[in-house]
Amino acid sequence: MTTATLPLDIGESLAHGIFPERRDVDEPVHDRFARGVLWRLKRRFFPAVPTLRAMAAAAGELEAEIQRQPDQELRRRLLKAAPAAVQAGRAAGLAEVMALVREGARRSLDKRPFDTQLMGAAVLLEGRLAEMQTGEGKTLTAGLAAAIAGAAGLPTHVVTVNDYLARRDCELMQPLFAFFGLTAGVVWATLEHEAKREAYQRPITYCTNQSLVFDYLRDRVAAGGRVSPAQMQARQLHGRLPQPLLLHGLHFAIVDEADSILIDEARTPLILSEKQGEPPDATDYQQALKIAARLKLGEHFGIDAARHSLHFEAAGLPAVREAAEGLGGVWGVARGREHLVGQALRALHLFHRDQHYVVIDGAVQIVDEYTGRVLEGRSWEGGLHQMIEAKEGLDLTEPARTLARITFQRFFCRYLRLAGMTGTAAEVAGELNQVYRLDVVRLPTHKPDQRVTRPARLLRTQGAKWAAVHEAVAGELAAGRPVLVGTRSVRASVALSEELGPRQVHRVLNARQDQEEADIVATAGEPGAVTVATNMAGRGTDIHLADSVIAEGGLAVLLTEFHDSARIDRQLVGRGARQGDPGVALAIVALDDEIFTAHAATLQALFARAFAGDELPGWALALLRRAAQGHAGRLHAAMRRRTLKADRQLDNLLGFAGNQI
Repeated sequence: MTTATLPLDIGESLAHGIFPERRDVDEPVHDRFARGVLWRLKRRFFPAVPTLRAMAAAAGELEAEIQRQPDQELRRRLLKAAPAAVQAGRAAGLAEVMALVREGARRSLDKRPFDTQLMGAAVLLEGRLAEMQTGEGKTLTAGLAAAIAGAAGLPTHVVTVNDYLARRDCELMQPLFAFFGLTAGVVWATLEHEAKREAYQRPITYCTNQSLVFDYLRDRVAAGGRVSPAQMQARQLHGRLPQPLLLHGLHFAIVDEADSILIDEARTPLILSEKQGEPPDATDYQQALKIAARLKLGEHFGIDAARHSLHFEAAGLPAVREAAEGLGGVWGVARGREHLVGQALRALHLFHRDQHYVVIDGAVQIVDEYTGRVLEGRSWEGGLHQMIEAKEGLDLTEPARTLARITFQRFFCRYLRLAGMTGTAAEVAGELNQVYRLDVVRLPTHKPDQRVTRPARLLRTQGAKWAAVHEAVAGELAAGRPVLVGTRSVRASVALSEELGPRQVHRVLNARQDQEEADIVATAGEPGAVTVATNMAGRGTDIHLADSVIAEGGLAVLLTEFHDSARIDRQLVGRGARQGDPGVALAIVALDDEIFTAHAATLQALFARAFAGDELPGWALALLRRAAQGHAGRLHAAMRRRTLKADRQLDNLLGFAGNQI
């Protein structure tokens, strides 16, 4: 493997460890403030798009001459030009390499990349984040950038949100990489250690964010923390490493669906653990659930719906002590019984089946709040997972011991060059710059947007909402348009499926059918199709429309509940009207939806009293949505800051013991 020649601004920040990575430092407040000011001035007075357009135009001028060259000459020219282009890291110097990979894509994939895709690839090579609308071809955009980086000798990780997309994208781009003499590997969760290691040795590796971070943590645990190359060599000579390391450095990462990975999933750290001991006795867990079931909300405990947290009221702990009298064992210890009953209350009141988790083959599987996907192999800490198993009447699993932990913020900041792409980043551009030093560049669409957005509707109750949704689905089908109905949870998708019933043929796409996703999505654009989906339908997959559907106005996307983040709503709406296709977007929500109850309860109660009838005015919905999503956004941003701060503090404490990750 050829070691990359790194830009000068990166060389100074290399950490002298097992493999190249940035130093993990907490930036001083005044430096962060100054950088933020400069970032805003740069965005305002020095927009990136004109420079990118000029680069794409210059690449177009070279196209005729490059098309006359034989394949071998294209490979030779890219290998010669790529190192300097990547070293410079500026769009102005990328015209030749972009023209070369465009022609390579045309010959190997039978696809000629659009100018906007060349612009997106340039943004990635510059180490920035490209906001490209859904359907604009981000898979090929990442492939172009990865091919140039690979030709320059810069090991590249293309990071996406699930195993299916990692395998699919790698397979789609293999002909392009092979054309230029490059190889690509793909890593997924269940791959064997040696096969993973071989994949990470390739110039280009496709992987998921979860697999990548956990493999990094496994390497750190195997190496005993962050050590010098000399220490590493000594440990290898003395056989103190249980197995060869997987990764060989954090050089260049292209993060697909970057807002989902870098923002939405950054509220909790990733914890590498191992099972230890025997499964606990279920007796104490069942007893805790019985005691918790007798406690009263408002008298013994309180719930903060916005923060998804629970606390004991003044009368709560005495009630727990009284209920535990005579039980013996852990119940005689105040901290033990309070912890058990607290976890039981959380299991009963904060974590709901078919919303926060599903039960598959007798096991509790956590569902990702933002994507609706099952998080394979993940579990809750502190006995909460076992408490939920007890609540569901399942066999309890072994407790886990924490080996290592890290947040996405700290991990991805360790890459020498970090880039990303997504369809929705404008709302969190400030945080992406502050935490990851990523500039967001909003790229134009290849074709004009033809989406028709209808006024959103606010119904008073869930029952009225589902009836209106059913009526809207029937209306769209009568007009010749297939319908994609977005729900926030598995539970909501099941409720809507029951409302549609046998009267309306439909398919359901949620965490229960994760493996069937590709087949379901592939048919969602066919005439007469109705697809009920959780948020998982909004990321990474395209819905192709039949010609007859395009003639009737395209796919209708119906949103039935706003998410905490407006970006997730935009992602779902973006499933329709892609690449200049026609499409319809509409939203039908209820006043008693969870987001309004949790984040705008006062305004919700005011509107409930102020208006009569089943439907409230549109301006009330706009105000309610702005208030709820604004509060949720501020709350979640604060949670991410606290998570990052706590993770850094814990890492510093562990550093004294020589186990710093």
